[in-house]
Amino acid sequence: MDMDEIVSLCKRRGFLFQSSEIYGGLNGFWDYGPLGVELKRNVKEAWWRDMVACHNDLDPAAGAPEAYEMVGLDSTIIMHPQIWKVSGHFDLFVDKMVDCTETRKRYRYDQVYGRWVHRARGPAAADAADSEIFVTSMAEGDVQEELEKRALKFFGLRAKNADELAWSPGRPLCLTEVADLRRVLAPDATKTGTLLPPRDFNLMFKTIIGALGTEEDAAFLRPETAQGIFVNFKNVLDSTRVRIPFGIAQVGKSFRNEITPRNFTFRSREFEQMEIEFFCHPQASPQWYQYWRDRRRQWYVDLGLSSERLRLREHAADELSHYSCGTSDIEYAFPFLQAGQFGELEGIAHRGDFDLRSHMEGKLNERTRPLQVELGPDGKPKWRGSGKDLSYRDDLTNERFVPHVIEPSAGADRATLAFICEAYCEDEAPDDEGKLQKRTVMRFHPRLAPIKAAVFPLVKKDGMPELAKSIYLKLKRHFNVFYDEKGAVGRRYRRQDEAGTPYCITVDGQSLIDQTVTIRDRDSLRQERIHVSECLAVVEARISSA
Repeated sequence: MDMDEIVSLCKRRGFLFQSSEIYGGLNGFWDYGPLGVELKRNVKEAWWRDMVACHNDLDPAAGAPEAYEMVGLDSTIIMHPQIWKVSGHFDLFVDKMVDCTETRKRYRYDQVYGRWVHRARGPAAADAADSEIFVTSMAEGDVQEELEKRALKFFGLRAKNADELAWSPGRPLCLTEVADLRRVLAPDATKTGTLLPPRDFNLMFKTIIGALGTEEDAAFLRPETAQGIFVNFKNVLDSTRVRIPFGIAQVGKSFRNEITPRNFTFRSREFEQMEIEFFCHPQASPQWYQYWRDRRRQWYVDLGLSSERLRLREHAADELSHYSCGTSDIEYAFPFLQAGQFGELEGIAHRGDFDLRSHMEGKLNERTRPLQVELGPDGKPKWRGSGKDLSYRDDLTNERFVPHVIEPSAGADRATLAFICEAYCEDEAPDDEGKLQKRTVMRFHPRLAPIKAAVFPLVKKDGMPELAKSIYLKLKRHFNVFYDEKGAVGRRYRRQDEAGTPYCITVDGQSLIDQTVTIRDRDSLRQERIHVSECLAVVEARISSA
């Protein structure tokens, strides 16, 4: 699977475009084209239907520790600035950044990889200890070829002299593992020692509310949707009368000022999240954490991601956030990664009661300390909570407690990208003359396919277009359908294969005699005749049973 071919198809077929492309583009921002917007919308709708609207139907209580409820929310992108102070984002939502004094470029400290190399022989070879450098690259996939090119150029060698270079054994190292930055050749530099010491970079986008534009009017675009759920916990509880255990789900935009956005839409500055905050009794939270880990992984498998390319990885103790009681990542083997590497699709975190307590009383200074409030220079609390009671009282047992939270947090853009990568396939199919020809096909799960069915008249005469259009108009009331009467039918099939359309319905001469049409399956290429009156039922049945 070649990532360049996938990116090319996405632009050619209208899945994804670079934002502001006619002005040179804007790094870290992407626009969804006609097919892409349908695909992403289907991903979000499948998530909402399976996790929220139909969770009792699709997830019997026997599969969970106990029966539970789910409700939805849509909170604002800009919220009270104190929310981000109390949640810890104002202080702690940072990445380490390194600046290059030669190129004036910035890199995320933990995303720069390289290897130690020295010129081991040759007439100009210096002492290994003096000539050894750490050469780096931001190239995707297997970086060794790019590292070798940069090392040859640095030492003034040609490709035929590559055997004069001696590389350190083992895997490429992260820049964070290099103690001496003076011997580092930065990703775009021509000399070593150009990187400054790493420093913190806050990832939140700052904005201004109101007309005055003073510092007191500063606010932030949300870096996550979760906090909007936490601050509305009591509102949802009082207005819906749900009982614990229950979840609040939200789909919405978030913004992070990534230092080095890359890997197509995998790491963007504007993205969409599909998040659940699941509130439960503290004693039951370990079982719920296990339940959501398994349930969320299975969701991706059910919609077509290969179980061999997915993994569920539990975070080690030194990876956990200060508030976390446990976190697992659902990861996917994206084609832009090296063999054996995985990228995060979704995180499932056991957040304990940190968030609700923080918004009640203030911020936890450290995970191991009791809740306490720091005082500022004026003697007032520096990190003030809302002061509102966000505890929960069980009306059956009269027990009062602060609920624990399990958070399955998925990226809609990353999920969409994973489904695109998984769907991309090249095989052979017969053309109009029956000869096998190479074809590109997007094997989307029918629930996710941007177009569910395409309707073709075999030729533009003899009443075939009229019958085909009547079928098209009937189907489009129920799902997205495409009508095409231009070109040879074989080429029309190929266009729909690239779009990922699972079913194509063709009206031919026989249709005018007995009111039957052919329905072609995208993956098996099998064709069968069905009656015109059965088209809707057949397509709906195949989508629901896939």
